[in-house]
Amino acid sequence: MRLILIRHGQTPANVEGILESSVPGPGLTELGQQQAEELVKALSGDTIDALFVSSMIRTHLTAAPLAAARGLEPIVRPGLREISAGDVEGNRDDASVHQYVSTLLTWCDGDLHVRMPGGDTGKEVIARFDEVVAEAEAMEVGTVALVSHGAMIRAWCAARTTNVDAEFIHNHYVVNTGIVVVEGSSARGWEVAAWLGQSVSEAAARGVASDHSPASEPLED
Repeated sequence: MRLILIRHGQTPANVEGILESSVPGPGLTELGQQQAEELVKALSGDTIDALFVSSMIRTHLTAAPLAAARGLEPIVRPGLREISAGDVEGNRDDASVHQYVSTLLTWCDGDLHVRMPGGDTGKEVIARFDEVVAEAEAMEVGTVALVSHGAMIRAWCAARTTNVDAEFIHNHYVVNTGIVVVEGSSARGWEVAAWLGQSVSEAAARGVASDHSPASEPLED
């Protein structure tokens, strides 16, 4: 089957560079709402049989125009929510951002037993997303869209897809309303078919998204 993983539109916290993972969290900026509306056209060529959103308001607002255009009722699942910032929730200083991003990158390197200080382990984070994916698979349809969060999408792709490695995930983040298409199944394995509109090889050739400094990497909450 196909999973269309979509990051939410821009939020005020994104603009301010704040680590924001509270539930239900903030809504969208004016630009974020525009991005949500543009998803309708961006996905016009895709069949979507079901639409899931996280328990965070920003995913509901992002999915709303698409849901209206397709006549779909979004299914809310907390398992799609953003990775908790734990002890550094609401912060924006370099040390806090470094703690959050470096923990995420440690998970992407395969060490899922590390705990986000004051939050979950990577194993716990991936397990809750897996539950939603399993539910989507059980629907036995062709394509399901999951509106989630940037760090969550990267962590799950690092853990569960077979054709992107840790280096790729380190160097490629997910912009607001960015789309990652994954194909396969939990039984056979998943592959990234498209990362922000490009194949994995094209995205890799495009270059890195940051300078490898966790504190300088764009936040994806």
